[in-house]
Amino acid sequence: MAKYMVAGSYTPDGIPGLLEEGGTGRVKRVTRMIEALGGTVESFYYGFGDHDVYVIVDLPDHESATAISMAVNATGAVVLTTTVLLTPEQMDAAARKAVDYQAPGD
Repeated sequence: MAKYMVAGSYTPDGIPGLLEEGGTGRVKRVTRMIEALGGTVESFYYGFGDHDVYVIVDLPDHESATAISMAVNATGAVVLTTTVLLTPEQMDAAARKAVDYQAPGD
């Protein structure tokens, strides 16, 4: 499973749904969507500032993450940005590969 941070910003069109369903209602909706694609929600937080919502999810693949982004962004209610998250071990592996590709003398 790959881990992602999904940050969302509500548009004026999305606020009425949030007011109607409340924060927990939106968490349930998002959780159902993630689980339908074979994933899990690790954490879900609301915030204020650059984004209104932050969700950490595990999904089977990048295609599933892209599908969620496309489906939600298509509603016009929320604008999502998705960031792939890497574990420290994955960064170690990337660093080893980077060393392998450095030219002599670099």
